[in-house]
Amino acid sequence: MLSGKKVAEYIKAETVELDLKSKNKNAVIKELFENIKKSGQVRNEELALEDLYARENMGSTGIGKNVAVPHAKTDAVDKLTVTIGISRNGVEYEAIDDENVNIFFMFLCPKDQAQEYLKILARISRLVKEDKFRESLMKAKTQEEIVEIIRKEEN
Repeated sequence: MLSGKKVAEYIKAETVELDLKSKNKNAVIKELFENIKKSGQVRNEELALEDLYARENMGSTGIGKNVAVPHAKTDAVDKLTVTIGISRNGVEYEAIDDENVNIFFMFLCPKDQAQEYLKILARISRLVKEDKFRESLMKAKTQEEIVEIIRKEEN
């Protein structure tokens, strides 16, 4: 197991969105970003959003199995912060398997924390490989439940 903090430790439940309304990729990134701002960690909103879109333009963060991980290394935050959004209907996201995306993990990481950035990306990628884990996230009824599902899966 990787050392360092777990994904659940970086998520504030109040930033989790159980019913994303967006219908396309750019809109969903903006909607998730509105939620991640609730963490109080984003110092420069314009820069953070620019960096998210710039990373997405390098290649889709739709990693398959109905999951996307929009993320950015940015000077707009001082510490890593993660949020999650669930889209009941799914969003066309140019994912590697061409499937619509229902589960979004968004995170922002300071540019000088590359190690932690890679660890969190690896952890999320490992978590979402499990069908049962993804099903549990889709069935969750509360923000706290989402965080708890992740915490349990990481232990």
